[in-house]
Amino acid sequence: MFAVYAARIDRDQPLTGLELGERPAPEARPGWSTITVRAASLNHHDLWSLRGVGLPEDRLPMILGCDAAGVDEDGNEVVLHSVIGQSGHGVGPHEPRSILTERYQGTFAEQVAVPTWNVLPKPKELSFAEAACLPTAWLTAYRMLFTNAGVRPGDSVLVQGAGGGVATAAIVLGKAAGLRVFATSRDEAKRKRAVELGAVEALEPGARLPQRVDAVIETVGAATWSHSVKSLRPGGALVISGATSGDRPSHAELTRIFFLELKVVGSTMGTKDELEDLLSFCAATGVRPVIDEELPLDRAREGFERLASGEQFGKIVLTNS
Repeated sequence: MFAVYAARIDRDQPLTGLELGERPAPEARPGWSTITVRAASLNHHDLWSLRGVGLPEDRLPMILGCDAAGVDEDGNEVVLHSVIGQSGHGVGPHEPRSILTERYQGTFAEQVAVPTWNVLPKPKELSFAEAACLPTAWLTAYRMLFTNAGVRPGDSVLVQGAGGGVATAAIVLGKAAGLRVFATSRDEAKRKRAVELGAVEALEPGARLPQRVDAVIETVGAATWSHSVKSLRPGGALVISGATSGDRPSHAELTRIFFLELKVVGSTMGTKDELEDLLSFCAATGVRPVIDEELPLDRAREGFERLASGEQFGKIVLTNS
């Protein structure tokens, strides 16, 4: 079958290890289902995999892609939960959890195999492309906001780095949930788009906010860390799920953190139950993922290049005809 895969690891030039071509189709195994992929979305996780983060060379070649929506063996339209081993179903109770492509072949292919426990019904209200955006970036944003930040309607939130998949999802979900959302971006066009999606104001990174916020959604890391901490009200929560600019800020702001009793919460992906809730939320409210571009699978390299450049706003989706 045709697939997009990591053939080599290159920490400095990750796209040199990206290959498109034929790979073996999934083999049937007990407790697993084979899904015919209709759409799959890119994540920064795919670029990190090409750098060898979470993907050692002895597991190459590895088909990339965490997220997908498609059709199961019985013709049902489905969405995949990307965390493998969360429950032990299909892998055994002692295997540590992993994200698809760290141990098992991914979704950028005509077919993918996952534990049957990881297969959820796709709401009819969502297209395959829309559903394929949810299991990683949108689920991460959902968990950051509603589980780990614990915000409620009327609360205020700062979303750093508008334009990325998680940040964009946080703006849209926050607006739909009745939050007062502020956003930052270095790019004026992205700031304008953030306001169109529901942010009350979008500012340049580091700019002083009109008010201190109840929570910060942080995926940028070192470049925005100090600003995130300084933007919180006393007792507020900084929830972090990534560090695209690096994980070593020049100033940790420890004095401010303990003096104002701030909470710093790490967040990774989400549970199957949270994905079910997110799917239902989107179906019921009309909220839809922001899609930057849809490309056929054989043009995947263009999508990877766009993601690596940081030019996208929202999700890049690869489709199988």
